[in-house]
Amino acid sequence: MLTKRLKADKEGIEQAAKILKNGGIVAIPTETVYGLAASAYDENAVTKVFGAKGRPQDNPLIVHIADIEDLKAVAKDIPNSAYKAAERFWPGPLTMIFKRTDKIPASVSAGLDTVAVRMPSDKTAREIIKQSLPLAAPSANTSGKPSPTKAKYVIEDLDGKIDAVVMSGDCAVGVESTVITLVTNPPRLLRPGAVTVEELKEIFPDIAVDSAVLAEPKKGERVSSPGMKYKHYAPKTETYLVEGNTEQFVQFVNSKENAAAVCFSEEEGKITVPKLCYGTADDEATLAHSVFSVLRRADDLKVNAIYVHAPSKNGVGLAVYNRLIRAAAFRVIKL
Repeated sequence: MLTKRLKADKEGIEQAAKILKNGGIVAIPTETVYGLAASAYDENAVTKVFGAKGRPQDNPLIVHIADIEDLKAVAKDIPNSAYKAAERFWPGPLTMIFKRTDKIPASVSAGLDTVAVRMPSDKTAREIIKQSLPLAAPSANTSGKPSPTKAKYVIEDLDGKIDAVVMSGDCAVGVESTVITLVTNPPRLLRPGAVTVEELKEIFPDIAVDSAVLAEPKKGERVSSPGMKYKHYAPKTETYLVEGNTEQFVQFVNSKENAAAVCFSEEEGKITVPKLCYGTADDEATLAHSVFSVLRRADDLKVNAIYVHAPSKNGVGLAVYNRLIRAAAFRVIKL
């Protein structure tokens, strides 16, 4: 298959929408990460997404809409609190889970009776959806690898496996959307993102954080979302998450042989092993923006182990920690 490179302009958007309406799959930019999109109403197209990614069939996809009026077509039993959240956070990086309508094939939701929905703020993504239809889209990468925040990473993983890539700039946020479920009482946070727990509590005061956000599910344990049980975002090199202050982390990584560090910018000059900087310790948004890009580049260092300095779990830092603990297969070193 020849994967077309489409510009993020009027012509490219029209071509992408046409491919999607005809049952094809297209990687599109969003403000979080690039998504691999297919018509949310077309079971055959959705099957192609799972195949191209090598994604487990029991891991649901998120349905992307362009207008709040589209929500009722894909979801039902929508509580008033959801509209309040949409008014505050949509378009933007918040996904809400509802009961699904019959228009959404079971394969989109991995056989569940629910559907995850969000409205992206990226203008190109919204225009493609407007010109086509609601789109089911996971991240546009090979399953298990770091999510793509640049078009070149999509091509690196999926060239020849998908119909087209819309070539746009770097994704602004850098980690996937916050996911909450509104089919439980109280609502639960299943995946942290740029919309933080603190912000969500203003609308959902009793929202609970699922235990799988920060810990590995026990063997055989039933998880709130099937995707929680999989390893994600991982470099090929063995990766560890390291908790501790700057002095402890620097001393620890400098004592390691054939290892590399993923560190904060303020530590860079103190580290003597190969290193990559992924942002500033006290600005979690910089860490979110760069974390996947750095994890992709980490294998280029050609070492036996990568040690990542863990961020705080405050604000957007919780999202970064959540991704890193999975990239490290839940291997955490506490100094």
